[in-house]
Amino acid sequence: MDCRADERARQELHGLVNADGWRSPRRSARPTAPAGASAVARPLLIGLVAVALVAGVAGGLLRAGVVLPSTQGAEWLGRAALDHAALMIGAFLGTVVGVERAVALKLRAAFAAPFASALGGVCLLLGFDAAGAALGVVAAAAFSLASAVVVSRQRAPHTVLLLVGALAWLVGNALFAAGRSSAAVLPWWFAFLLLTIAAERLEMTRLMRRRPEAEVSLVFVLALLLAGAAASSAAIARAGVLFGAALTLLALWLAVYDIARRTVHADGLARYMAVCLLAGYAWLGVAGVAWAATDLGLPLRDSALHALGLGFIVSMMMAHAPVILPAVARVKLHFGGWFYLPLALLHGSLLVRLAGGYADPRWRADGAALNALALALFGAVVVGSAVAARRRGGSAVASN
Repeated sequence: MDCRADERARQELHGLVNADGWRSPRRSARPTAPAGASAVARPLLIGLVAVALVAGVAGGLLRAGVVLPSTQGAEWLGRAALDHAALMIGAFLGTVVGVERAVALKLRAAFAAPFASALGGVCLLLGFDAAGAALGVVAAAAFSLASAVVVSRQRAPHTVLLLVGALAWLVGNALFAAGRSSAAVLPWWFAFLLLTIAAERLEMTRLMRRRPEAEVSLVFVLALLLAGAAASSAAIARAGVLFGAALTLLALWLAVYDIARRTVHADGLARYMAVCLLAGYAWLGVAGVAWAATDLGLPLRDSALHALGLGFIVSMMMAHAPVILPAVARVKLHFGGWFYLPLALLHGSLLVRLAGGYADPRWRADGAALNALALALFGAVVVGSAVAARRRGGSAVASN
């Protein structure tokens, strides 16, 4: 094995770079919550995140034609289906990323962003749409200010990308509050997540010998992505083709330059993370092609949205959770091969949903149900790993 790849694997494994992809020389490698963080605030945030996730998944299942037991006719379920994207991207992922940034900054005020986004999701579920949308704007504005603090502490290309991603979330939430269509809003919401992930992966390339063209080409691709989002919100013809092309180019950039190409040859958690990342990059390429094809009139909207949202973004979440949770939630995990089970189910069920569903809508519903099962299984694996770590008394993200 390449000893340099092994060293990089150990560095990624032990989280020398924090969850937001930036590192301050004035703090420890593994950030902890501010001392003033309330013992009540942490469980409350966890509960709100869980509500957003469960409601978002239930709403997504209803949109795919699957109704969970004991939920038929529930008013909140109809609202969850209507605001599925807002719950999953804003109230769930936006809150999680907001907590990561607040913990990294060690600023109590930075927790305003995740609390606002989480409460906004609750408002949407209760039918207070205007309040929910307004809280989303507040959350993104507070998150943008926190990201500006990151840039002030460490001015670097990846921290600037974090700020641009935060501003993309703000634009998307402002459009959502203004009542714009999903065609105008979704590209901005996805741009927020894509820029955040790209910034983290760009920072990780410091562990490799970075090619001179890597940073310039990434800036070009992300500028194209933002141009596609702006064109979509302005209803310019073939904006979806532009956005889809940017997604495909981003997948190619990640496949060529990301450290996962090296760490996949390592062992344990580093290999698992690399497998998650590389599989996600493949789905990102599929999403780009499907997004452009949808704009050209082909019935591939579900493929575009869920190859991106599930195949890429959730795969990124599964990759980083074993490192992020110990850092943010102070939960020790014992890593083992069982982490591959929900990952395999996620990607297998996505194939059922998208490939099979293209020919038969029933496959789409079955695949969506299996998507939800993969998320539930991942949650069970995380809980089981936390219990195993406590019993063993070992360090976080320890590997067999």
